[in-house]
Formats: sequence, structure tokens, C-alpha cells
Amino acid sequence: MAANMRGLTQFIADIRGARVRELEEKRINKEMANIRKKFKAWCSCHAADGNLDGYQKKKYVAKIIFTYILGYKVDVGHMEAVNLISSSKYSEKQIGYLAVTLLMHENSDFLRLVVNSIRKDLDENNEVSNCLALHAIANVGSSEMAEALSEDVHRLLISPTSQTFVKKKAALTLLRLYRKHPTVIPAAEWALRLVSIMDDQDLGVVICVTSLVMALAQDHLDAYAVCYTKAVDRLHRLVIEGEYSATYAYYKVPSPWLQVKLLRLLQYYPPSEDATLRSVLHEVLQTVMNNSAEPSRNVQHNNAQHAVLFEAISLAIHLDASSPLVGTSAVLLARFISSKETNVRYLGLDTMAHLAARADSLEPLKKHQGTIILSLRDKDISVRRRALDLLYSMCDTDNSELIVGELLRYLKVADYALREEMVLKIAILTEKYANSYKWYVDTILQLISAAGDHVGDEVWYRVVQIVTNTEDLQEYAAKVVFEHLKSPSTHESLVKVGGYILGEYGHLIANDAGYSPLEQFQVLHSKSQFCVASTRSLLLSTYIKWVNVFPEIKPQLINIFERYRHVLDAELQQRACEFYSLASRPDDDEVLQNVCEEMPPFPPRVSALIGRLNRKLGDTEDKRTWIHGGKEMNLERHANSRKATLGPGSSAAGTTAVTGTADAQDVMSSLAGLNLSSSSDQPDSSRMDGSVVAPRVAVGPSVEKWFSKLIYSADGVLYEDVQIQIGIKSRYQGHLGQLAIYLGNKISVPLTSFTSTIHVNDSEALSATFAKIPPNTLVPRTQSQQLLHVECKKAFSSFPILTVSFLAGAHQSISIRLPISVTKFIEGVKLGQADFFERWKVIGGPPREAQAVFPITLDGHGQLDLVRYRQVVSGNHLEILEDVDPNPSNLVAAGVLHTSVDGKVGCLLRLEPNREAKLCRLTVRSTSEDVAAEVLRLIEKLLRVDSS
Repeated sequence: MAANMRGLTQFIADIRGARVRELEEKRINKEMANIRKKFKAWCSCHAADGNLDGYQKKKYVAKIIFTYILGYKVDVGHMEAVNLISSSKYSEKQIGYLAVTLLMHENSDFLRLVVNSIRKDLDENNEVSNCLALHAIANVGSSEMAEALSEDVHRLLISPTSQTFVKKKAALTLLRLYRKHPTVIPAAEWALRLVSIMDDQDLGVVICVTSLVMALAQDHLDAYAVCYTKAVDRLHRLVIEGEYSATYAYYKVPSPWLQVKLLRLLQYYPPSEDATLRSVLHEVLQTVMNNSAEPSRNVQHNNAQHAVLFEAISLAIHLDASSPLVGTSAVLLARFISSKETNVRYLGLDTMAHLAARADSLEPLKKHQGTIILSLRDKDISVRRRALDLLYSMCDTDNSELIVGELLRYLKVADYALREEMVLKIAILTEKYANSYKWYVDTILQLISAAGDHVGDEVWYRVVQIVTNTEDLQEYAAKVVFEHLKSPSTHESLVKVGGYILGEYGHLIANDAGYSPLEQFQVLHSKSQFCVASTRSLLLSTYIKWVNVFPEIKPQLINIFERYRHVLDAELQQRACEFYSLASRPDDDEVLQNVCEEMPPFPPRVSALIGRLNRKLGDTEDKRTWIHGGKEMNLERHANSRKATLGPGSSAAGTTAVTGTADAQDVMSSLAGLNLSSSSDQPDSSRMDGSVVAPRVAVGPSVEKWFSKLIYSADGVLYEDVQIQIGIKSRYQGHLGQLAIYLGNKISVPLTSFTSTIHVNDSEALSATFAKIPPNTLVPRTQSQQLLHVECKKAFSSFPILTVSFLAGAHQSISIRLPISVTKFIEGVKLGQADFFERWKVIGGPPREAQAVFPITLDGHGQLDLVRYRQVVSGNHLEILEDVDPNPSNLVAAGVLHTSVDGKVGCLLRLEPNREAKLCRLTVRSTSEDVAAEVLRLIEKLLRVDSS
């Protein structure tokens, strides 16, 4: 660039040749004065001969950029940079965009002038201009720019004519905008279209889009749920089928960056109930672990393989912590935490902490407890921090004393950056796994003595709560804290604990040798001169308590109150005056006794220590799916997050309620009766009970006609339009069924990013899973078949919904009901006349009887359409019984519903049409009232409305 502009080249040479800073500043000031003069002349007479051409403006703006990069303040050239962006020449446009991104901050008024130019470059059919505009949006990314241009960036990303590198930059630009201004991006609205790009042929595009989907899915899980199948399918193609170009093989590892992102994305969702997806995932994870069983001599290959392996182990733990895969993982992790490589040790300890946070048994980890404790003294502080997290997560009642003891010993020599976190974790473990209250008190007082300034108020608050609420502990606590106060150097937190406990329970030990009231007073008061005003205030409260219970030292205490009445601190002075007045009252006065009564027990409350620890750790852009602290803590976190998501007024992010402090919980509990939720009627993707709302199904006369016919027939067309045809062929046996779904592409171009998903409203009653992951491309003029396995567990009333989405120019999505009704799982039963009426009477009337009278239509000859009636009843798998009803127009049928959970359910039917009244009475009796009502509803709808 500089080679083509001699003036710029000479300017840079002069700057570099300056021997002292004064000469450099002199040269820059001279050049800036010249540039101002040129720009000013151009502004005053830009239509005359003094007009600057594009080359000159480019040269001067480049000099300004170089000056800015050197660290000098620049106040000229902004308007010229805006003008350069509009140039048709690439070199001028490039300098203009560079100046805008460097010289202008996101709140600059000049940015409003470039929005239209940027939009014009985005709309151009020129990939270079597109990329320059995308760079500017990503680097500046102001709120106004995000609102004005996010739609244009999205259009570039989804456009089938965009080049691959433009799509990559567009995806990363959207990611940048979402992280800075999440409310500007309509994430849920764009979900299906963005997820469809995960099937792109270019893995570079897939990597960038997956990064975007990861960020969006964390806050919109339901909207992006379809990405789960896409991620599993892509992993299978990468790891098992080897479907990737050589460009994306990094030291023989297929696109490790994409693998890591996909494995992490799957951890945001609960384990899938789909057996096919679980099987494919198991195969992928097993292959990844087998590939990493033996380390390679190539360091880069090892790094890539380990990156994928650690994420695969995390996913295996997330899916099922008790699976054989996790057992294999534990063996691999044991090898990694002893590795010579710092990075491998770090990742091994972090992944082992994940295992400890989810595993039912900690025994496999305890075998390596010695190695983990040694890691506390690793030369790398990040490894030491991970070792601390792992010990915190794997602690239980069996090893708590050992781990806490080791942490206390290490605390004295630990880095200052680690000490506050260590104090919180030791305090939490001591309280949670204390085998005896005496051990708890001893350990916490040792902690306060050793940690000093790193002990937060929450720690000693919690000690006071537990001692106050545990009567058996009070005398022992008073003795132990007194002994600690005798040491020459005592931290102020320990003085606070000692002041409170001796003030409340010092009288319990006053008669023991060495613990007399005078000795207690002398030890405690000797520490007060080194304490701040708030601690002295607490000690004054201790002294007024002693006035009530230790009359022998009352004169000394009154003397102290007298001295503190004249201090400058308002709080201390007020307390001293009030306490002096109380202490000066007669001995038989009951006011002092009532005021200084022993503190009552605290109400039960959650420890604030965990909230403080979570608040300290905070959140990152990539939210963790687990926290340090064992399985119980993770289960509690999951329950809290569900409650926060489903409760009134919950936020979309759903994380603040999990990591909220005890203070916030107290505030919310006081507002428990108020409805703080907004009154907006915006649609949400999930109900208040947590179930996902069913997709909106396609409607139309033909669609309804095809669907109704398939309710009582085994095969036929389910949906058809100009692009796609969907047909069904089914068979059922007992409580199991199989549907062959035929998908036909009727147009001359392939349907890409093809996705098929099944929505079942009540998964406890009906399960429906594809036999294998559906292909993502439907070639022109061909038909593909997908097998769907269904199982009836209980009686159900809603139809599963099949959603197919694909790209055919634009993204399209079609949702249709599948003709899977409860009657499909009925098998006909042959009964004689006596048997039928006997069972009919045994079942009895309501509620196990359902009956309806409805109008019917006659055939073309004015007669009952008995053939159709028989076709509908038998098509619903009920056996029509001949010669049972004396009226030849009536139909009688029987069957047994098979379910895997509720067993067999008998069902009897009687259909009585009346030609003269054009009415029909339908009666269904069943041993289950739900089955009777559902069979009645299905058959009545088919007979009431002509769907032939």
C-alpha cells in the first residue's frame, strides 16, 4: 500500500529516522498542519480547482491512520474517511473502512453517515465490498448499526449466491453483534434458517455457523432444539464416515475445531430420548476414545486429538455418568493428570472435576487422590486452581478431614490470587461434611487464623449462626475461641467471632480455671486497640452483655463506656452513651436483664457461602453446563434453574437466579405474593409447565381428507404440494408399530439441509423414533424412505407431528399430523353373542361407557352407507362381530388395546344408524374410561364428516 504512495512512504521513513521523540512530534505536527490545510481548502472550494482527488484523500487519510497507530491523538480526517467508503475503487474504499474502524468509536456521530454506504456495499454483488462492510460492522458494532444492518448481514449469510468466505464473515459478524446487543437479533425467529446452514458443504462455513448457533442456543434452547440432530449427524459423518476434505484435516484429525464445538453444543441440551441418536452418539464417542488410546509422537496431532477427546469425555459424562464410556474415560483421565505436559494436566483435572460433579460414586477418583493433592503444588497456577476445584468436587464424608486438612496446610503457602476462593471452599466443605461440631469449630477457627484478610464476613457470620443454633456446641466453642484469642497476633475476624461467642456464652465457662470473667475481659479488650470502629462496636455489645452476667467486672466495663462516650466516631459514641446509661441503672432493674437476654436461635437459612463462591466465579460467554461441588450441588442447581425458568418473571437467560446471592433470595422471598411478570402477549416456545408447544400444522381440505383416510387405512398420501410429496405405509403388531414415510422430491433441484423431526405431545404415553438419522439431501425427482418406530405405552389422545424443513431457494418448513391413533394398537377379538353381551354388562355404563348421537349422510340411493361404516370400524382395528345384534343395520365390534405400561385394555363398540332420522348412536365401552372416550371421538369424527 505504502509502496504505491510516495508521500506516505516518505512520511513513514521520516518518522522512523527521528532520533528523539521531539523530532518525531515536530514531523507529525508539521504533517498534520499540512493535512488540515489541504482538507480545509478542499472543504471551502471543493467545486473549484483546489479539489482533492481520491488518491490524495487516500494518501492523507493513510498518514492520519499511521499517526493514530503510533499513539497520537487525531482530530482530523473523519469526514474524508466517510467519503472514501463511497468510492468505487477498492484501494480507496479499503483505507476508508480502515479509518472508520480505527478512528471512530461506537458512539461516534460520524457513524450515522456511513450506515447507508455500508448497506450499499452489503447489497452489492461484489464479495470484496461485502467483506469490507462486514469487517466494519463487526469491529465497530454500535447499537444503531446493529439495528439498521443486522437484517442485511443475515440476508448475506443465508443467500445461496453468497461466496463461502462471505458467509463465514457474516456468521461471525452476527455472533459479534449478538454478544454486544443480544436484544437486537431476533434469535428465535431466525433459528430454523440458521441451523439449516449447519448442513453446508463447506466445513469452514459450518464452523462459523456452529459458533453462532452455540451462542444463540444457550439463551434459546427450545428454538434451536433441531440443531441437536444436525450436530449428531455431522459428528457421525466426520468421525465415522470420514466425510471431509483434506483441507480440514489437521495432522490427520478431521476438523478438530468443529468437533469440539459440536460436542460442546450437545452438552447444552438434556440427553436425547431418541434411541437412534443415542446409538450414533455412543459410536462417535467410542471411536474418539479409541483413536486417543495411544499417544502419537507428533505433538500437534496429540494436541488436536486431546482437544476432541476431553470434550468427548465431558459429553459422555453429561449423557450418562454411569455408562461404560465414562469408566473408560476415568482410566484415560488418570493417565492425563500425571502427564508431563502442563496443558494436558490442566484439562485432565478440569474434566475429572466434571466427572466428580456428576458421578454417582467417587471411588474411581479417590484412587488418584494423592496425585491430585500433589497438583496443588504444581508450578503452574492454573493447574493448582484446577486441582483445588477437583478436590472441592470430590470431597465427601469419608475423605473430608483429609482433604480439608491438606487444603488448610496448603493455604499458608498458597498464592494470594487463590486464597479467597480457597477460604470459601474450605468453609463450605467443613460445614457440609463435618462429622462432629467440635471438628467444625476447630477447623473454621484454624481457617480464620491462617487466612487472615482473605476471610469474608460470610464465613464468621456462618460460624455464629451454627454455634447459636447448636446448644451442645456453645461451651466448647467459647473455650476454643478463648484459647485462640490468647495468641499474640490475632486477626480481626477472629476477634469478631470471639467477641460474639464470649459475649453470649462466656458465662458457661466462667467457673472453669483459666476462664474467669476478668481473664476473658483482659484477653478480649487487649485486642480492641488494633481493631477498626465496626469491630469495637461489636465489642461494646459484648461488654454490655457481661455487665448483666459478670457483676464482678462491672466497674471496669463502665469505665470503658465512659471513655468511649467522647470518641469522634458517631456509631461508637452513640453505643457507649446508651450502654453507659443501661449499665448505670440499679442492679435490681429488669430493663438491663431484658435487653441483654441471650440471643434466640437463628431461623433456618441457606448458607451464603455458596452464593458468594458462585458470584466470585461468575459467568463467561460460554456458559458451563455444570458447577464445581459434587452431584448434589449440580442437581440442586438444575432444579433452581428450572424453577427460575418456569417461575413468574423469569428471564430468558435463566442464570441469574442460579447464581444469585442470599440477599437477593431474601428480597424475592419477601415479594413472594406479587406477580412481577410482564403482561406482554408475546408467544413463547415453551409452556409454563416446561413442555414444548407443538408446531403449527398445515391445514387445507386436501390435507384433512388425506389424514382422515389414513386413520382407517394402512397406506396412502399424507401431504402433497408442487415441491414435495409425503406418503405413509404402516403396520402394527401389539403395542409396537412401524411407519414407512416416503418423501418425494417433485422438482428438478435437490432439497438441501433436509430435516425431519417428530414432536410427541405426551412422551410417557407414546414414543416415536426414526430408525436412523434422516439424510440431509433429497435428490431431484426421487423418493427416499424413512422408517419410524412407534410404541404405545399408555392410552393417548393427541397425534404426533412430523415436521420437515428444507432449502429450495428459500427455507421452508411443513408440519403435518401423523395418522397414529390409539386404535392402531388395537387387535380385533372374535366373540359370540353371549360372550359379547356378558362383557358388555360387566363393563357397565358411565364412566367406562362413552356415547354420542350425531347426524349422518345417506348414500346416493337414500340408503345407509353400511359398507363405509364397516370400513371405518374395521379400519380402526376392531373386529366386526356378525349375527350378534338382531338389527342387520347395526354394527357390533370388539378389540383389545395393547400397551407396554398399562397392559391390555378391552374395548367393545356398538353402532346404531337410523335412516329415517339421519342420526347415528355410537356407544363404546372399555375397561378404561380414557380409551372409551378416545375411540368414540375418533370414529364419530370419521362417520360424522364424509372423508371418503
